[in-house]
This record gives sequence, structure tokens and C-alpha cells, in this order.
Amino acid sequence: MPILTRWFLKAALVYLVLALCAGILLALPGETLISGLFPVYIHTLAFGWLTQLIFGVALWMFPKYSSAQPRGHEWLGWATFILLNIGLTLRVIFEPLHGISPSTFSSWMLVIAAVLQWLSGLAFVANTWTRVKEK
Repeated sequence: MPILTRWFLKAALVYLVLALCAGILLALPGETLISGLFPVYIHTLAFGWLTQLIFGVALWMFPKYSSAQPRGHEWLGWATFILLNIGLTLRVIFEPLHGISPSTFSSWMLVIAAVLQWLSGLAFVANTWTRVKEK
């Protein structure tokens, strides 16, 4: 299994645990513990767990790009991983902070988080597109 795939899959497992912990906090009776925790739950589950799991397995299992570069451009794969995880980390930090005390700074950090996640998606598509082909 390629090292980048291992990084994607291990990060996915970490985000799964974080999402499940957030889900437990959301299920506790009484008032909401932290405003903005539900979007964190959704992002860690959908992008942290599922998206990274899909990206990692696709990187590993899709047809070869070429003999010299079987998984496409390695730098683009790492860019996908780094951009996605920086975006997710910013989302996990600033979504609850913005819910507690909205500010221009936290708003912009959430915009930056979304842009980084979008860029990671574009990097994944750019690196994977040519690997989707007929036999």
C-alpha cells in the first residue's frame, strides 16, 4: 500500500473517531454544549472520514497513470492531502468559535477552510481524471 494512501486512511480513521465523539456530545440531553458543533460533526464525518477514505482507496486502486508514475503526480497527491487536512482543521477550530462569538476573523477563516477543501478536490480530480479509462 502506498505511503500516501496510508496517510489518507489513517487520517480518515482519526476523523471518524472525532466525528463519533462530536456525535456523542450532540446527543447529550440539555442545551447545546457548543454552538457550531453540528457543522463540525458533518464535516469530520463527510470530508474527514468518507472523502479521505475514498481519496486514499482511489489513489491506491485506480488504474495506473503510467509505468513511471503509477499513481499520477505524487506532489499533487500530497497537495490534495495537505490542503484537505488544513481546511478541515481550520473548520474544526473556527466553526465552534464562530458559533460562540461571531467575528470577521472567524468568518474569513471559514472561507479559507472552504477554499482549501475545494482546492484539494480540484487537485484530486486533476490527478485522477486520466486514470479513469477503458481497459
